Amino acid sequence: MEGRPHVVDEMLNGNIHLVINTTEGKQSINDSASIRQTALQNKIFCTTTMFGALAIVEALNSLESDWSYLSLQEINKK
Repeated sequence: MEGRPHVVDEMLNGNIHLVINTTEGKQSINDSASIRQTALQNKIFCTTTMFGALAIVEALNSLESDWSYLSLQEINKK
């Protein structure tokens, strides 16, 4: 990451609420670790694949107004 503010700063400032973090190349992979770590520590939703990003966009575009979900742990208990 070059310069300031960068994406991690913006995440820490509460300006980013969703991260779509894909990587290509050595520098991108190195930057990706701190982005994912910051997202996890600050409970910011993060996906690392374009398939995940497309699923998020599809869900956000749905007309569903009452979202419900089960965590993986809840699913595996059944």
